[in-house]
Amino acid sequence: MSHAGPASARPTSIDELRAVTQPPEVRGRRNAEHWTASLYLRRFSPYLTWLLLKTPISANGVTGLMILVGWTTAAALLIPGIWGALLAVVLGQLQMLVDCCDGEVARWRRTSSPAGVFLDKVGHYTTEALIPIALGIRAAAYPLEFPADFLWTTVGALLALVIVLNKALNDMVHVARANAGLPKLADTHGETAPRGGLIAKLRKAARFLPFHRLYHSVELTLIAFAAAVVGLFLGQPLVDRIVVSVLLPLAALSLIGHFVAIMASRRVRP
Repeated sequence: MSHAGPASARPTSIDELRAVTQPPEVRGRRNAEHWTASLYLRRFSPYLTWLLLKTPISANGVTGLMILVGWTTAAALLIPGIWGALLAVVLGQLQMLVDCCDGEVARWRRTSSPAGVFLDKVGHYTTEALIPIALGIRAAAYPLEFPADFLWTTVGALLALVIVLNKALNDMVHVARANAGLPKLADTHGETAPRGGLIAKLRKAARFLPFHRLYHSVELTLIAFAAAVVGLFLGQPLVDRIVVSVLLPLAALSLIGHFVAIMASRRVRP
């Protein structure tokens, strides 16, 4: 089996790099891998990681790049029309690619640290808060006229709040378990699934209509792009306003369901 060398060592092949930086325990994580990583980004990320390892940039520095790309993704949505939405889609994919690479750099150089995990959380939390705010501004449409347009910017801000709260629930579980002296939660279905009854049935039903998965940065940029395309025919800002008006109550429902599912699972039980 190949092993990473000193921090200054470089891989001799993509296969060696992939073996070290994408072990089964990484590829097999149930919740830590976004579907884009599992489907195609992990196939390409070693090539970018190869280039990054030729530079002095640290794994945390790569995470910093991921954060900047995420913020730029949200900023792109402030460009009116279809081109801003298309740019956001491209940048959203780039963010996820760089997100794959920071961990790969850390695993190759053996520099994984709590600081890296913290910065990764900062990147995803801030990006997934800024994108809904940008969607609210798109729904208000330029030029902004206040106080009339406060409605749509407020909807965007509320959507950002609900999304961040929903993300925070998972971290709250880990904090609660750590404070209670319980072991780290295994990333398996058995640990996260409700223990039975109505909640378990509703969770299974949600797999057929997984609207709770719409609030990642990738999905939000794809929704924004789809709205921009439809808006070419039905008119804007009407379509953008319909989108944020639908996303907000669905996000609130997802938040409530997530909370109930946690309380009905083994995650917060000794």
